[in-house]
Amino acid sequence: MRRFSGVGHTAAALLAAVSLATACSAQGDAQQPSDGSSPGDPPARAAQSATQAPSAALAPFYTQKITWTPCQEKFQCGKLTVPLDYADPGGERIQLSLIKLPAGGNRRIGSIILNPGGPGGSGIEYARAARTVLSPAVLARFDTVGFDPRGVGKSTPVRCLSGRELDVFIGLDGTPDDPSEVSALARGGKQFAEGCEAHSAKLLPHVGTHDAARDMDVLRAALGDQGITYLGKSYGTYLGAVYADLFPKRIRALVLDGAIDPALPPVPTVNAAQAHGFEVAFRSFLSDCFTQQNCPFPEKNTDAALGRLSQFLKTTDQHPLRNATGDGRSITESWATLGILAALYDKATWPVLRAALGQGFRGDGTTLLKLADLIVDRRPDGTYSNQTEANMAVNCVDHPYPHKIAAYEEAAKTAQRESPHFGAYVMWGSLPCDYWPVKSAASDRPLKAAGAPPIVVVGTERDPATPYQWAKSLASELSSGVLLSYDGDGHTAYRTGSTCVDEAVDRYLISLEPPRSGTLCPKVT
Repeated sequence: MRRFSGVGHTAAALLAAVSLATACSAQGDAQQPSDGSSPGDPPARAAQSATQAPSAALAPFYTQKITWTPCQEKFQCGKLTVPLDYADPGGERIQLSLIKLPAGGNRRIGSIILNPGGPGGSGIEYARAARTVLSPAVLARFDTVGFDPRGVGKSTPVRCLSGRELDVFIGLDGTPDDPSEVSALARGGKQFAEGCEAHSAKLLPHVGTHDAARDMDVLRAALGDQGITYLGKSYGTYLGAVYADLFPKRIRALVLDGAIDPALPPVPTVNAAQAHGFEVAFRSFLSDCFTQQNCPFPEKNTDAALGRLSQFLKTTDQHPLRNATGDGRSITESWATLGILAALYDKATWPVLRAALGQGFRGDGTTLLKLADLIVDRRPDGTYSNQTEANMAVNCVDHPYPHKIAAYEEAAKTAQRESPHFGAYVMWGSLPCDYWPVKSAASDRPLKAAGAPPIVVVGTERDPATPYQWAKSLASELSSGVLLSYDGDGHTAYRTGSTCVDEAVDRYLISLEPPRSGTLCPKVT
């Protein structure tokens, strides 16, 4: 019951978390040149100053100094103060939580800011995985900086429902078959929205991506960087594109991997495309599955296997699967579907999906439930991070949504015809925005970032969550977009196994040499 646009958890985390079930995831050289380059490097592109300097009211935020303190291993933690409302910078302030891993070499260029997606994903937790997220070459040259955007994680989080209430909400029938099931789903969406208003009313109008991008520029200044260096994945590409459109002259290098097309409306276009992407990814999973000894589809035929999946989901809709965790949850069709979608994010997780479906076909949904828990960040004690709540809160203010349930019904029917296993489920996931207490004034439009230096957009041809066409569109919409393509499976491409992608991105981040637009990196076998 969410918009699927986040990197979420790595394949390694998924594999580690379900392994038990499947057995029955030094500061830089002070003498660096003032433009941020290092001796012997190609001439760096100095970031141009913004067309308009921060207002006097915003100056205290832009000139603040971050106090860094040690926090586990070699990481340092800090806080950034920003206005709750940028239209009233003298009013209430909030704090954002930060983490930094200092550059490992003595030829430091500056900082690289990370965002893992979501919206709602924790940039702090993502940065803690810096040694797998970034290459050794990048880690040597940049301080790696992660932050939880406003409303997320440790940064003034949005709160809506208790853990038990979220269990019920996520388990609601996401593919309603009759008016009573539609009404139940509508009540759930309304209760979610009302819960957010009850617990976070003051924050809700100010958690959108436009505000998060402005926060990121304050962070850039507080880090002492003339121009931002940024790696955003999935929803993080939207955050990066919004930043580029607001501050095109304050960019050093932007990598947008697993791109979202900002010109598309979520209902029906984005949701329908995502559902189709998951259908394509499941077909790729089947092609691989048929070559494996433990494939739970003995027919070795795609159409027959898809029929088996359809029957499984239909049966689970009527008769929930067994849950061996002992937590009392009923493993409904929605939980099972969510577990399947979670495992499609990364090819490395396909072995877990084979085992989970094999168990599911025998009536045991425990491993599917564990996969689902990972994507919504549910902890073993029944509590959740605020990822699901922040995801909805940001999406509902970022985009205009229909405010008639009939529009969702029609869109779901169309999506189900085009994507019979996941279409309706993904489409209905946006329903709480119909009842959202803050009505969006945003519009979905292309973002040009006129005057920005080259921005690298990375697209994976069989990406399940952010279809490849979106990367092509974003690269063409940005005035300086450069498209780097990967003939691969899974969500996002950098540091997922392609040396071609990794080398092209590293060269751009370090030396500001973008790849030739249209470069296609071959499939990794």
